[in-house]
Amino acid sequence: MRINLLSSFAAGILLSTTISAVVYFSDNGHDLKASAKTSEKAQLTETEMKDKLVQAGYVVQTKDELEKTLQAAKSSETTSSDSKEKETVTQVVVNVADGMTSIDVGNVLAQAKLIPDAFAFTKDIESKGLQNALRPGSYAVDSGMSYDQIIATIFPN
Repeated sequence: MRINLLSSFAAGILLSTTISAVVYFSDNGHDLKASAKTSEKAQLTETEMKDKLVQAGYVVQTKDELEKTLQAAKSSETTSSDSKEKETVTQVVVNVADGMTSIDVGNVLAQAKLIPDAFAFTKDIESKGLQNALRPGSYAVDSGMSYDQIIATIFPN
């Protein structure tokens, strides 16, 4: 009796699946025709697209206009960065106390943004053999000085 019940259930599922497949595949053609009609209506000319984008708040440029704008921005950026470099000179007084090492001095200079990396500064001092040339005192360095000038000021021979 259980086998008949299971067989009937399987036959019902097979029948409902077959009916659903027939309906699905026979109705699919109407959706394609409808979507084709809507895509034909959505074709806009170039001027209409530009007008809609401008109304929505976008800026529309051609490639030539974009390149001119970028070149103008680059030229103004270089002139403004040159003037900024000339205007801002940071001067720092490094106070070296007894017991300070080149690592401590490098950390102070890195915090003042006069050198990019304190560890590399320490390695440069060691490679030049100046780690023992550090003497207590106050040393004035500024951002206009070169890397070697900063080293020569703080680590006199």
